[in-house]
Amino acid sequence: MFRAGDFKCKEVVNLCDGEKLGFVYDLEIDEETGKIASIIVPGRSKVKMFGSVKGIVIPWKYIKKMGEDIIIVDVEKYW
Repeated sequence: MFRAGDFKCKEVVNLCDGEKLGFVYDLEIDEETGKIASIIVPGRSKVKMFGSVKGIVIPWKYIKKMGEDIIIVDVEKYW
């Protein structure tokens, strides 16, 4: 079992092209089930108004493997 804080120590890598997407910085939780719906990693230098960084939201179904310090996802360039 993973704790929410454990995710911040994990780097996300895309299986599709080997790209390192960054470290998880937030989670989306399904309020009805209490399960993790998505992980969020920093965006690629896309800055919103007031300097907040847009994140890449990766739905849970795209997570293929989770290790001690890495999360493997399999996503096309859908963002």
